[in-house]
Amino acid sequence: MSERMSRELTQRSLVDWDAAAQIAAKTTPPGPTPAPREISKAVESLRYFAHESVHHVHTITRLDAAENLRDSTILVVDRAGWAKANTQTFSVLMQPVFDRLRAKDPEKFDAALRGIAPTATAAEMGALVGFLSAKVLGQYDPYAGLVSEAAARSHPGGRLMFVAPNVLWAEKELNVAPEDFRLWVCLHEQTHRVQFAAAPWLRDHMLSQITRLGALDASAWDRIRAMAASVRGRSEGTRPDAGLGPMTHLLTPDERRTVSHVTAVMSLLEGHANAVMDAVDASIVPSVKTIRRRFDNRSANHGVVDRFIRSVLGMDAKMRQYSNGQKFVEHIVERAGMDRFNTVWSSPETLPTEAEIHDPQAWMDRVLA
Repeated sequence: MSERMSRELTQRSLVDWDAAAQIAAKTTPPGPTPAPREISKAVESLRYFAHESVHHVHTITRLDAAENLRDSTILVVDRAGWAKANTQTFSVLMQPVFDRLRAKDPEKFDAALRGIAPTATAAEMGALVGFLSAKVLGQYDPYAGLVSEAAARSHPGGRLMFVAPNVLWAEKELNVAPEDFRLWVCLHEQTHRVQFAAAPWLRDHMLSQITRLGALDASAWDRIRAMAASVRGRSEGTRPDAGLGPMTHLLTPDERRTVSHVTAVMSLLEGHANAVMDAVDASIVPSVKTIRRRFDNRSANHGVVDRFIRSVLGMDAKMRQYSNGQKFVEHIVERAGMDRFNTVWSSPETLPTEAEIHDPQAWMDRVLA
């Protein structure tokens, strides 16, 4: 992407992404500060296990795409590095939405650009990315190559990122064997890489779903009020929204259907990766059962403020995606076998619906029958 094109994209965006990246870097907590020798060993071992995990993912998933898969760049970063990388990716993913909004109402869009909208949204996005940077252990980003021409050359298969301070913090908090935990985390992220390699159409399919979002209309304020009511309801112990968090009240009915599809796909991807990381036996990750038990207990013990932020962002829904998707995958593999389950990667039509995530037999009847 040329510098001129980058400026043009920024000018058409409702987010000042450069400012968002700076805010994210400033609001990102630094995390633990181990000795240089310790962090150097952690970086080295994460890179090693990222490569080592490919073989195990291939053995478990039986996907040909996983065999000797080495086309992803592996980055071990700090929290600020993760925040900067994701701000760049978000800018690319959100641009089709902004283009759609501008085409729908150019005058209103241009007026927003001249106002404080880009600065205000930059502050919100920067704070969001800064918050998330302290939570993420690892990530596979299939869209890294869209950021620039240089990124496309260096990341043809996307990029795997591991946030070293968060991994070190988590393994000490859980009191688990560091090497076991690092391999366990790498198994999850490499499985995501394999999913997109096994279904090369999946990246563009998901991107097309994102471009269908963002058509806020005259009823947006009603939906914003509904979002506020949802937050109040959650604080009172009720669950008024559909399961994706209060932010879904900003969506039109058509957008909700799109979100339902994206939710189902994300549940599949996350659940499949969880199923793989838990499928390794003790000869590969000796303490795998202990890690899973302590990791789940840790996820259930967030503080009040942390719980509220996760609720508003829909992160509690993401944790349910892991659980629901894993049950979906394991149900089908147990009854039909891994090879027949792998039919799911054939086309958009073989992906599960949100209802089928909760009813795996319905997917089997529709796809495998």
